[in-house]
Amino acid sequence: MKLITHNMLSCHIKGVKNGFPFKIQADKVESRDADFDPQFLRNIFGRIEWDALRDAAASLGVDNLPQTVSAEMLEDDDFLQAFHHALLEVTLEEGALICPETGRKFSVSKGIPNLLLNEDET
Repeated sequence: MKLITHNMLSCHIKGVKNGFPFKIQADKVESRDADFDPQFLRNIFGRIEWDALRDAAASLGVDNLPQTVSAEMLEDDDFLQAFHHALLEVTLEEGALICPETGRKFSVSKGIPNLLLNEDET
């Protein structure tokens, strides 16, 4: 699972008010090359919850993202490369996503998160 996906997921257990962002338990992390597209990064930037991305990246061993960001940084190639790597190249292969409110773990296997709920959670 790429961190772009993680940044758009939330826990939908009945009654959960604070289901974003999932915490990550990483058992296996891989890095896969992806085509670098600065324009895509500039376009998606406004939709990304930066603190969630930075924390998720750190949990996967990527610690070079700045604490705060601004639109001006989208013109800096070094920033775009780091953003691209964290968002599109780092992949959670095995582990779990953990609901921040309930602590419920959802498994991630072969890069695919299983967010199916039990009957009593719907």
